[in-house]
Amino acid sequence: MRQIHSPHQNARPDGVVIDLIVLHAISLPAGKFESDYIEDLFMGCLDHHAHPSFADLEGLQVSAHFLVDRSGDITQFVATDDRAWHAGISAWQGREGCNDFAIGIEMIGDEEQTFTDSQYRETARLCRVLMHRYPAISTESIVGHEDIAPGRKWDPGKQWDWQHFHRSLSHIRKLDINPI
Repeated sequence: MRQIHSPHQNARPDGVVIDLIVLHAISLPAGKFESDYIEDLFMGCLDHHAHPSFADLEGLQVSAHFLVDRSGDITQFVATDDRAWHAGISAWQGREGCNDFAIGIEMIGDEEQTFTDSQYRETARLCRVLMHRYPAISTESIVGHEDIAPGRKWDPGKQWDWQHFHRSLSHIRKLDINPI
């Protein structure tokens, strides 16, 4: 797994229990599935003049713990014990500020094209590793950004097949990637 250290992170509150995984979808610009612009965004060095749609992102400080590209390759931007800035204004089961207790996984995708089998497999594998490391995370506490910020966020969206993901998750038994 490739690791890049994003400056858009900080410490979680003392005593917090990590018990949620939030799945996201991202493409920059919209409909383009390369990771370079996404990495630049998470690193705070996106050229806001490279595409007209990037103007709205100027000054945005955002990151995720992980990015899963279309081939299933994973890049880690923030250590899981630290707080990534992925959820924004959010709430889950009556608790606000999901960044405090969640791990964010971005998948390169949009609402127009299906996600790849590699993304389902590797996202499920990553979730299994995280569930092993953080036992408070259950299958039911792997949610979409749309679930913690309804009406504000759409991702991972209609193209993310939750049944396919749960089948992939149930088939992962052996933890065969390095723990994070």
